[in-house]
Amino acid sequence: MLSDLDIAQSITLKPIDQIASSVGIKADELELYGNHKAKIKLEILNRLQNNPNAKYIDVTAITPTPLGEGKTVNTIGLSLGLNKIGKKSIVCIRQPSLGPVFGIKGGAAGGGYSQVLPMEDFNLHLTGDVHAVGLAHNLCAAFLDNHIFKGNPLNIDPHTISWKRVIDVSDRFLRNITIGLGGKEDGIPRESGFDITVASEVMAILALTTSLADLRKQLGKIFLATTSDGKAVTPEDIKVAGSMAVLLKDAIKPNLLQTTEGTACFVHAGPFANIAHGNSSILADRIAVKLTDFVVTESGFGADCGAEKFMNIKCRYSGLKPDCVVMVCSIRALKMHSGRFNVVAGKPLDEGLLKENLQAVEEGCCNLEKQIENMLLFGIPVVVAINRFTADTDKEIEVVKRNAMAAGAMDAVISLAHAKGGEGMQEVAQAVVRATAQPANFKFLYPVEASIKEKIETIATKIYGAKNVKYHPLAESKIKQYTDLGFDKLPICMAKTHLSLSHDPALKGRPRDFTLPIRDVNASVGAGFIYPLCGTMRTMPGLPTTPCGTKVDIDETGKVVGLF
Repeated sequence: MLSDLDIAQSITLKPIDQIASSVGIKADELELYGNHKAKIKLEILNRLQNNPNAKYIDVTAITPTPLGEGKTVNTIGLSLGLNKIGKKSIVCIRQPSLGPVFGIKGGAAGGGYSQVLPMEDFNLHLTGDVHAVGLAHNLCAAFLDNHIFKGNPLNIDPHTISWKRVIDVSDRFLRNITIGLGGKEDGIPRESGFDITVASEVMAILALTTSLADLRKQLGKIFLATTSDGKAVTPEDIKVAGSMAVLLKDAIKPNLLQTTEGTACFVHAGPFANIAHGNSSILADRIAVKLTDFVVTESGFGADCGAEKFMNIKCRYSGLKPDCVVMVCSIRALKMHSGRFNVVAGKPLDEGLLKENLQAVEEGCCNLEKQIENMLLFGIPVVVAINRFTADTDKEIEVVKRNAMAAGAMDAVISLAHAKGGEGMQEVAQAVVRATAQPANFKFLYPVEASIKEKIETIATKIYGAKNVKYHPLAESKIKQYTDLGFDKLPICMAKTHLSLSHDPALKGRPRDFTLPIRDVNASVGAGFIYPLCGTMRTMPGLPTTPCGTKVDIDETGKVVGLF
């Protein structure tokens, strides 16, 4: 089969204004970035405000292998499938980070005949939103250090600074650094570090904001440090919040692209549901639900990561209620969850994963069962999409279907989005239409009025299956500090591995009776959540032995090669 990039480059793209027109976006509501990309002006919401809301679908997954299980392929494919069966649909997905693109995962535009185009632009900069986020974040860091250097009129305690710098490259050497070296005019030395840009609180604010005025307000609330007498210091205090908002005045507008079948795709805000909230923007979804019959969006990684945050954080701030969850799984991932096989990115698959093994699939279905249970906690019907690979057998598929239905799924059907695009997703689309016809009883997992520990422990025990939670001394002190500062009435955004239901990536399947360690807790007050770090979770990834970027190049005609 052709590579994803070859398929993407073989498709003749439609002018983006035609894509816009097909879903009811007017020419004067677009800002064109060439012929095949555009931004959507937020003024469109005023015109659409009285339109009814579309059915709202979140696509999630079981705990994936390091290779991923085709969740983005199925998100895009479901929208194609819905259009194929006569239902108007728009897909809303996240913009990828350049860290994974050049690191361990490669492109993130879907795959096969279920992709977002132009695939190269999607993966490489797009319209510059991520760079705008990084610049706004680092401008704040520079203002903060300069404030202290220039006499420190607010009496900020440098030892309490929690605001690092960011860069959208996976670079473990920047995790812990010392800044201000060189001499008196080069600053005041202190320890600091870098996070990856898409994990920035500025990116989270962009994804969760509801207007330009709200963006400006929330940027001003970011918790940067404390004064010597324990008061919170914010960008408003150091007079940089306005400049940060100015840098984001274009980034706040959702991007419009198209799929391999010429349907509309909104791309906005960043990924990483293991270290951030991992969902596309509220603004993109709010526009989309007013333009169509079905909106398909995607939450990062497994249902214990992005989908939990979609429900408890994104839906809480957007006011939108999901009508259905699609749970993507693959036979190879279920076999891995049996504990019999190990999957390592960059290395050939264990041959046992490519041979029929009903027992391994049966044993691995415990992860699927738990993730279905997790979504049912929110009162939303679940459809399981089995992302079929060529080595999968009919008997293995039947094992998955039987276990999915027994766990409470409304349906379990085969997905062939990668090989056949919308045609291969019609069965999933029909199952989703049936599911959304059923009454949903959406509810949050916890009230925000609960204490920080109560909310953490609810997620740990109900979603992850932990027996209890252990707080390291640093986490204990931070929880007390944030409670004293009045930050305790915010939802929780857990940072943990995406490779296990637990904090330990080695624990596959459905871990039970484990203790979840909380190493640290941060406050993303501007974004509107508390941010605990579980186990050894880091906010700056590293590169693998052979990064994906080693295969990326440009030929003599200017054509990108080797991207994915």
